[in-house]
Amino acid sequence: MARVSLLSLPLAAPPLGGRRHWPTLNQRLLPWLLPVSLFVLWWLASRNQWMSEQILPAPSLVWNSAVELSRGELWSHLWISLQRLSWGLLAGITAGGILGAALGLSRTLERLVFPTFTGLAQVPTLAWIPLFMVFFGIGEVLKLVVLIKAIVVPVTLHTLVGVRDAQPKLREAAAVLRLPSRLLIRRLVLPAALPAFMAGVRLALAAGWTSLLAVELLASSEGIGYLMVWARQLFMLDIVFVCIVVIGLIGVAMDLGIGLLDKKLVHWPHPATAEIRRGPRYQGWQRLQPWLLPLTLLSVWQWATVEQWVDANILVSPLAVLTTTWNGLRDGTLISGMALSLGRTVGGLLLGGGLGFALGLLLGLSRSSERVLGPTLAAIRQIAIFAWVPLLTAWFGLGELAKWVFVALAGFFPLFIATQRSVANLSPQLNEAAQVLRLNLRKRLTRLVLPGAAPGIFAGLRLSLIYAWLGTIGAEYFMPSNGGIGSQMIGAQQLLRMDLIMAGMLLVGLTGALLNLIGQRLEIRATRWRHA
Repeated sequence: MARVSLLSLPLAAPPLGGRRHWPTLNQRLLPWLLPVSLFVLWWLASRNQWMSEQILPAPSLVWNSAVELSRGELWSHLWISLQRLSWGLLAGITAGGILGAALGLSRTLERLVFPTFTGLAQVPTLAWIPLFMVFFGIGEVLKLVVLIKAIVVPVTLHTLVGVRDAQPKLREAAAVLRLPSRLLIRRLVLPAALPAFMAGVRLALAAGWTSLLAVELLASSEGIGYLMVWARQLFMLDIVFVCIVVIGLIGVAMDLGIGLLDKKLVHWPHPATAEIRRGPRYQGWQRLQPWLLPLTLLSVWQWATVEQWVDANILVSPLAVLTTTWNGLRDGTLISGMALSLGRTVGGLLLGGGLGFALGLLLGLSRSSERVLGPTLAAIRQIAIFAWVPLLTAWFGLGELAKWVFVALAGFFPLFIATQRSVANLSPQLNEAAQVLRLNLRKRLTRLVLPGAAPGIFAGLRLSLIYAWLGTIGAEYFMPSNGGIGSQMIGAQQLLRMDLIMAGMLLVGLTGALLNLIGQRLEIRATRWRHA
């Protein structure tokens, strides 16, 4: 199964020529135009009391709160969160690197383990949280397990591909030279797999930070996420603003740090490694091997529940999960929840994805627009998505509008980034052709720009579809009203209905896989002319 990440989207082409053109004074000032305008508007709104101070605190109040928090309370909560993230990264990267390397080195192990691993990975980390809360409580173990789940998946997948696809010609040369296994791994496999491993670590860092904030918002008594929830409950949005800024700065620091580490460790030319491609096809007996591990696990699980090795309130049998799923689909409770969730996904995708496509097209075509809007949007993108939850619930409540806005925010950036980079990366010869043919803007878009950028745009659309679905589950966790599969799972966790939690996880995973497949089919169908 192909997996696409933001790292696999095409980057804008560098300027031609070796000379470096320094920006003029106007070009240096343009990036500040939007943030300064927003700050002035914020100041005017608070000064003229267009909105209540509880809804929109004054800039001076936010600054005073930042100064007061910086004297100790903020750093203590932030230190706790960073400690949790560090332990999760250490455990998740280690486990993912070892597992990915083992699967990449052994075709048999890959056939036995990888399909089961991929199936479990289809269930997003968010969907595991209610189950983990029942298993591990709301203490530190919960945070560590959630982090490991979020981190181990991208590291394993990228390491597997890096090791498995490590330059076959060099492997043949090593076989001819009869290199020992130790030298083969040290001098060939590890350097060839390092770019893919670092791509996985970059994704794991973002996934881990986002997942940590989510679990701290849901179940924690300390940490930067808890501080935001506490401030939101007391309507102290000045503290929420401070936390959002700090989370954004941490995101920028982590992105710069992993980028510098990547450049230092991977200093040789290498192909793009962020796309997970399907491995070799199975033949004969190999087709049965992927079923051995899941059938064994299900058999042990069923036997453990029959023999009551585990409390039935903690772990129900797989047959009970299937029965609950069937009954929920038959009586309509699960179907109605899924319909509500999918409706929010589609609505939020249309809102956020449509805006992302329009802005991406604008910034890709216009250098001036990119200078004005690009830096501000890049800064906002560094803020983990769940950091916006307390602010959105304060501004929009817990109803449908808040959910749609959150889902739109989740689906905005993938399509925006893909569209902007794909359009900006188009060959300059297309502009020359448009000028020679004297095409107007509409014909230029429909005949040159959009067809040329279509592969990247549809890759971004597929990502936006998946992110919107994940955003829907998150919105229903944090805004548990008006139904939805996420609300049902959180309600089941509070009632210790393990069968219902697992039924929800099953449906969420299958729906995510189906949405990914739909995105792939749309991408292939819309760009099939490129392969004709």
